[in-house]
Amino acid sequence: MSCSVEAKLAAMGLALPPSAPSRALFLPGKISGNLLFLSGQICEWEGVPQYFGPIAPGFDVTEGQAAARMCALNLLYCIKTVAGSLSRVSGVMKLNGYVAATAEYGEGPFIVNGASKLFIDLYGEAGRHARTAVNVASLPANALVEVEAVVELR
Repeated sequence: MSCSVEAKLAAMGLALPPSAPSRALFLPGKISGNLLFLSGQICEWEGVPQYFGPIAPGFDVTEGQAAARMCALNLLYCIKTVAGSLSRVSGVMKLNGYVAATAEYGEGPFIVNGASKLFIDLYGEAGRHARTAVNVASLPANALVEVEAVVELR
């Protein structure tokens, strides 16, 4: 199944990043029982931020969704690193998404949809999840989006 998940990524024109280095003293994820708790990942590629906040009304939501999708790709990298294979995911339980935005910006949840959609596209019904999406004043490295997740493993 890991091949099929990575094949789905390739068919979408996407790939896992070569790495997802942490910026501080934390693990990429930790397994407890059959749950994998993944640390938040910002919209960076190999440690280099690609999208920046804070954003304001008028910002292109599709650009924000691309940033959230990048966070999800980093989370998938962490799943593979910690669990050993993307095929171990039996379900995506929860996503928490944070969008660096001004107080007037009300589209934060639509931006986090970029991450949600990727998990649903890859895992189908098992990719549907509970979710929180909030706007915040700032994120590490002035990133636009940060997403964390909890997945169930087989």
